[in-house]
Amino acid sequence: MLLAVDTSTTQIGLALYDGNQVIGETLWHGKLRHTTTLAPAIDELLKRTNTQMDDVEALGVALGPGSFTSLRVGLALVKGLALARHLPIIGIRTLDILTAAQPALDIQLAAVLQAGRGRLAVARYHAPEGKHWQSEADPTVMRVDELIESIHSPTLVCGELSAEERKLLAENDLVSLGSPTQCTRRPAFLAELAWKRYQANDTDDAASLAPIYVHIGEPIPS
Repeated sequence: MLLAVDTSTTQIGLALYDGNQVIGETLWHGKLRHTTTLAPAIDELLKRTNTQMDDVEALGVALGPGSFTSLRVGLALVKGLALARHLPIIGIRTLDILTAAQPALDIQLAAVLQAGRGRLAVARYHAPEGKHWQSEADPTVMRVDELIESIHSPTLVCGELSAEERKLLAENDLVSLGSPTQCTRRPAFLAELAWKRYQANDTDDAASLAPIYVHIGEPIPS
């Protein structure tokens, strides 16, 4: 069984997955109180699913981009579990989690997260022959007006968007907006992506695994 943890933003997500089914899943907006809520929430999920930590054989964690503090809280807890219990760990890019929930279409996809100060972290994907989404480049930071100006062909936009951002994007005829449910990062998709890598023996080194930040200005120390 794999435990997946996503603390990339104010939304926290947890899932238990065994390769055949989602054993348990929970997500909520924590208003950046991740330090005090994360460990008790994992304990509660285990209790509700009649699961023990001894049943967990691998760990999946969202790497970002996202909030500097939020990412560090989640990654620190998961790395601690991996090292203490000698469990394999798999880090997944946060925008890949969001993208995994979208139907593969023959148009471009722009997956977004709130990056603070009215900016968005944006990653572009395409799905050759409509099979599965593939990343085109590393995420970049831009305002919603810059995102709109950068769209020159039919594009599906999904992710964390304010009501005003959704309104502005909807005014562009080239934009198809994901519904609020499509724009929610489900930790079950993180668990499934991590499980596939775990089954392929494609794991990460817990000691060196680091968050992914998208920023402007001086580099943020790892």
